[in-house]
Amino acid sequence: MGERPRKIGCARCGYLIYDYPRSCAGVVVLKSDAVLLLRRAHLPRRGRLDVPGGFMEAGESIERAARRELREETGLTLGRVELLGIYWDRYFLGGFGWFPTMNTYFLGRWRAGEPHAADDAASAEWVPLARLGGRAARYAWTHMSALFRDVKRKVGR
Repeated sequence: MGERPRKIGCARCGYLIYDYPRSCAGVVVLKSDAVLLLRRAHLPRRGRLDVPGGFMEAGESIERAARRELREETGLTLGRVELLGIYWDRYFLGGFGWFPTMNTYFLGRWRAGEPHAADDAASAEWVPLARLGGRAARYAWTHMSALFRDVKRKVGR
């Protein structure tokens, strides 16, 4: 990260804008000593492990976006959540290339219901917290090791 934003100009009128980061939101769901992970169903990073989340929609609060993504991808809803942190990454969009993302995550505790993979998720599974963060894991995004490190710190493991 830390690169200057790419400039995008209109050849006709000369208008210039900068390619600023896209905002994303997600929820790390804890169930006892396990975290809910999804296997991505689509490109980019199809088949990789991910946390419920995605791009924010215009007018949404960050927390509302995280809750919407959780519901769309798993059918689950949560009670109270707490802010976990903000993580930088990048996302590839065919025909455009890489663009920066600013990913905000919340931490919530599972209460009831079974997750059912939907929308962008091919499958959903509970993964023991102790197994998270290893270099051998095939996570969808670079920032996920730091995310899981922070989850472990937050819950005292």
